[in-house]
Amino acid sequence: MACFEITSDIAVPDNPLEQVVGQEHVLEIAHIVARQKRHMLLVGPPGTGKSFIAKTIALLLPKPTQQIAVLLNPENQDRPILEVKNADELERERRDKMRAKLVDPRDVPYYVSERLGFRCRKCGTISDPESNICLYCGAEKYRRSRNIEEMFSDMPKISRDDKVFMKRTSQDGKEEEFIYERVGNKVKVSKNTHKNTWEVQRKVIVPLERNTFVQATGASEAELLGDVGHDPYGGHQEIGIPQHERVIPGAIHEAHEGILFIDELSTLGELQRYLLTAMQEKKFPIMGRNSTSTGAAVRVDNVPCDFTLVGAVNINDIHSILPPLRSRIIGAGYEVLLNTVMEDNEANRQKMIQFIAQEIRKDGKIPHATAAACDVILAEAKVRARQMDKRDGLTLRLRDLSGIIKMAGDMAIVENSQFIEKEHMLRAIKRARSIEEQLLDKYGSVWRAGMSDYAAISPEKDRGYASEVR
Repeated sequence: MACFEITSDIAVPDNPLEQVVGQEHVLEIAHIVARQKRHMLLVGPPGTGKSFIAKTIALLLPKPTQQIAVLLNPENQDRPILEVKNADELERERRDKMRAKLVDPRDVPYYVSERLGFRCRKCGTISDPESNICLYCGAEKYRRSRNIEEMFSDMPKISRDDKVFMKRTSQDGKEEEFIYERVGNKVKVSKNTHKNTWEVQRKVIVPLERNTFVQATGASEAELLGDVGHDPYGGHQEIGIPQHERVIPGAIHEAHEGILFIDELSTLGELQRYLLTAMQEKKFPIMGRNSTSTGAAVRVDNVPCDFTLVGAVNINDIHSILPPLRSRIIGAGYEVLLNTVMEDNEANRQKMIQFIAQEIRKDGKIPHATAAACDVILAEAKVRARQMDKRDGLTLRLRDLSGIIKMAGDMAIVENSQFIEKEHMLRAIKRARSIEEQLLDKYGSVWRAGMSDYAAISPEKDRGYASEVR
């Protein structure tokens, strides 16, 4: 039936959605989930492509439009300021920074050039800002505090600043604030885009350029909901780490405007309640999760987390999902049962061959397979559909088949074979049997295998027991 020689002849679609095999009914809903921002619960056994489907949904989403940052709060450092900016605001800031120009210190106001250390306060001449003595009149341009006595003396301290904020009135009568910053022997002039005159200290926790797919399978409370790191110096002003710098976003915040994928959703336990709150409110605070940490007193409220949940669960674990969370998914989304077997026809066989070619290309470390080798996988897919699901057709438990393909490719590499041949696939299928199957072949039953292990540890006791069995 093969109309190709090797899998390199098979065209693999560029669109990841077209690479999904046997789950066409899920893909129809996936388009709706991405467009309407609906939640989704995928139900099916392991290896049926749940995570791959979630990734393809993320590819359908538009690019994120918001950046989330936390700023130093000079009035209360334990309550960092939340800053959410959209792409347009960030672009305006970027353009303003690009428009910043370097000028000669003689071309800025006297007050500014003095504060930056360029201009002598006595004679008014410009000299090297690194020298605190005027090269022309010998006067002290600024003083540096060198010891405790000098710091607490009555002598007025004149210091050099790295930045100076100054307000100016524009031609249209609007008051604008500019930043004058020393850059070598020049002064950089830029417009201050912030309302406060104090120097902004910021930590971006969710950047604008980010992945729209965030996986939180098996996440801890801190990993899922965020945390505030511990500082052994307690946030000391001189040697500690500022509180806003220790804020760590959770997966729910990193998935803002994207897909939050959680496989084995039922394993979250009580964390499902927090997940439900985040889904309902679309914002969730970040706080210290450890009561013994210095971050326990730090809190950032109303951090955006407008994500789309794609959860996955095995059929037997559906009852472990909290009813309110499941109700939320049903009320604003879809529950979908994945196929485990597809009909054995020519179209589906071509899809399975496409899957083999995809797996080889994704791995990137194994050679392509011959048509005869692909026929072996097709036959194995048919056998597994009968053995595992008691149905005629081709199995869609594709993770196991992927393992066989890679194992056969490794064998081909070791033998310096140009392609994966039929013999490699047959050996890989035999080698890929589960440990239970291997024990069955060697000992006749898993119970006998366990008894042989017991006999190796206690040979004296086993003799009598074995005779009784005989």
